[in-house]
Order: sequence, then C-alpha cells, then structure tokens
Amino acid sequence: MRSVNFIADNEVKLLHCGTDYFPALREAIDAAQYEIYFETYIFAGDDTGQSVLGALVRAAQRGVAVRMITDWFGTGHRQVNRMHEQLVAAGVEHRIFNPWFKRGVTRTHRKICVVDREVAFVGGININDDMFCDTKPDVCLAAPRWDFAVAVRGPLVASIQQEAQTQWQRLGKMSIIKRIGLFNEMRKVNRIARQSTVQAGFVVRDNLRNRATIQRAYLQALGRARKSVLIANPYFAPGRKFRHALARAAQRGVEVVLLIGVGEIWLQDAVAHSFYPKLLAAGVKVVEYRKTQLHAKVAVIDDDWATVGSSNVDGLSLFLNQEANVVIKDAEFARSLRQHIEQGIADGVVIHAEDFAHVGRVRRIGYEVAFVFYKLLMRIFAVGKYA
Repeated sequence: MRSVNFIADNEVKLLHCGTDYFPALREAIDAAQYEIYFETYIFAGDDTGQSVLGALVRAAQRGVAVRMITDWFGTGHRQVNRMHEQLVAAGVEHRIFNPWFKRGVTRTHRKICVVDREVAFVGGININDDMFCDTKPDVCLAAPRWDFAVAVRGPLVASIQQEAQTQWQRLGKMSIIKRIGLFNEMRKVNRIARQSTVQAGFVVRDNLRNRATIQRAYLQALGRARKSVLIANPYFAPGRKFRHALARAAQRGVEVVLLIGVGEIWLQDAVAHSFYPKLLAAGVKVVEYRKTQLHAKVAVIDDDWATVGSSNVDGLSLFLNQEANVVIKDAEFARSLRQHIEQGIADGVVIHAEDFAHVGRVRRIGYEVAFVFYKLLMRIFAVGKYA
C-alpha cells in the first residue's frame, strides 16, 4: 500500500485565508524567471481573479513559460472560455480540465502553483474573493472565508513540480505508449522519494496510481494517534473506514474534535447529521462552524502531524475527484495550525447528544434518506469505492 513519502529539509509556511495567500502568490509569480505551473478548481472573474490573472499574463509577456489548468465545471463554462481567449492571446498555455464531462464526472479540485521549481503553493484556496461564497458567488459572507494553503520551499518542491508537469502532459495529446511511460516514470519518482527522511510529503488522489492515498494518510495517522485529533472540513461525509477510525481513536482515550462547516449545501449537512449520533456516542466532539464559510481542509494529529490541502473528508474528494495535500511532520508547524483550528472551535457551536433528542422523527428519517442517496451516488460515480 502506498504511504506518504516524507522528504526532509523543507520550509513550509502556513498561509491563512486570501489575506496571506494572494499577496504571496502574486509576489512569486511576478518574480518568476523561467516557468510556472498553475492549477485550480475555481478561477473567478472578480477583482481577486483579475489580479492573479494579470500576474500570470505579465509573466508570460516577459518570456516565462506559463502552463495553466482550470477546471471547466468549477470555474464555469462562460468564465473559463472568456479567460482562455485572454490567456492564449497573452502567450499563456491554458488547458481546460474535462469540459462537458467528456472524461466522466471526475473534476480537478486541486489548487497548485509551482514557480521556477523553487516555491510551490498547495492548499484549499481557490482564486476568488474571500468575501463571497464559493457555491453562491453573489452571496456576501459575514466574514472572510476561512481557509488555508502552504508555501513550500526545499526538496519537496520537486515532487510537486513533477505532479504538476505530469498533469499538464496528461491533458495534452499523447499516445497510449507515452501515457504508459509517463505512468511508470511517476512510479519511479515515488520509489526514490521513499528513501528520504521525514519532514513533509506531497500526497495526491487520482484514479490511476493514487486511488486512496489521501484517505490512507489520514487512516494511518488516526491509527497512531495517542493524544488528540483536530480536523476542520467543510463537507463531512467519509466512508465507513474513516468514521470507524475516528470512533476507535476516541474510544481509546484520544481527544477527537471535528470542526464542520454547515449552511452551504443542504445534502452535505444532512449526510453529516446522519453520522452525529454514533460519533457522539463514541466520544467524538462535533463542532459546527457558522461564523462564515468554512472552506479549510486541514488537520492536526498529536504534536507534530498536520495536513493542509484541497481534499474534503467526503466521498467526492476521497474517492472521485483529483486532490492534492501536503502532510507536514513538524511540531512548530502543527502548533501554529492547531492554534487556528482551536480558534475556529471556539467560534463554533458544540453539538451535544441531547440536541438530537429534540429532532423530530421526520427530520431524522430525512437525514438517513440523504445518506442512503449520497452513498448510492458515490457508489455509482466512484465505481463502488465509497464504503
């Protein structure tokens, strides 16, 4: 089974919300001299999007090779086509991921940027304004969207660069022989990485060689947890293995806290609610974040294990879409991220078992129906992997 390939001697900087992320991203792009690989799910046409787009265009116009991938569904048909024309005219190489679902329902949900093979950005932050909802762009949020990314420097950047470059090549025209060769080359890179010492690792999920890599990284860390587990995620709808791992950790005395975003998608909320009674009974603490849109996909386990990335803890991210996370083994980084999550927990609403005693029978049935429906969809689209 493929596990996290940790590499030593990296500098990993935590970026909180767009306030930290976008200035750092634009600064790196403006300093680029040779090449940029850029991939995102949502690239909005708002002021934030235009500022990043302008930086990419300026880079291309001064001779930097800029290769950019945007998801057709996440960005939207009209926006992605309008942006494509502007990018091509400016000399940016732009590819659209899976337009019109021609390659099935899989989306690229990854947020990656690699500049000059020196600095890489990975996380959950899309290219859109912090003050507007992802799923309802015309809805203004009460506070900036709560999200994270990391800026990475050091040997791990080579792994992120290789993945970004491979994704770019896969979306181009390639013969089956070249695709097989590319697949084998990526396997070779992973084998080499295992020889390195521990500090940080780059994990991706796709439907080829990494079908369960991100979930496995979580399960292995949960299985080794001895003190605490803090997970913040907007969409909580994992399969049975993940839910059982959380319950088992709580039952052996580990403090397990889930900070879950609510109020965005009714089906996701209902599915999460269907899990609450059993999780609470096992000793898992559930907190709902209602201050603003929670979009972070982060976790801290014990004193030195942390992850920041694009992967939600749900069927779409763990079993269907393409995702990318960085896993960090470092006490100082874990402590910094823990402080943010603990503040989010303090701003949230704790859910108690007795809260469900007042939930009507019809609503409880609705939760269960939502879960059955969601499970059926995942088993169809994820080819039976959701369990």
